[in-house]
Amino acid sequence: MTTNISIATSPAALAARAAQFALLGDPLRLCIIEALAREQLCTCHLIEITGAKQTTVSHHLRILREAGVLQAEAEGRFTWYRLAPGSFTDGVRQLQGIALAAGSAPRLRPACAP
Repeated sequence: MTTNISIATSPAALAARAAQFALLGDPLRLCIIEALAREQLCTCHLIEITGAKQTTVSHHLRILREAGVLQAEAEGRFTWYRLAPGSFTDGVRQLQGIALAAGSAPRLRPACAP
């Protein structure tokens, strides 16, 4: 099976993909992202859902906002968060391309000399 999904190999593309996947590498950030995929939430909701301290949740929200994967909307004393449209779309496509290519990867190099 072949795929039209190209796998980026330039150093800049690899660094960008690694940075996006690093966002998902922290269990608390992953929990926040999964919760925000279901509904818009404010910090107090995320504290309740994750069981983390307010300062810890706020720290991870800042990281996600700075990475561009969250949108924030102030409403009175509260800030509501949601995933930005298309967040992780390119990374998921790239990962899907890697997974599809892996199933039919040929052996292209000869064996190493003993």
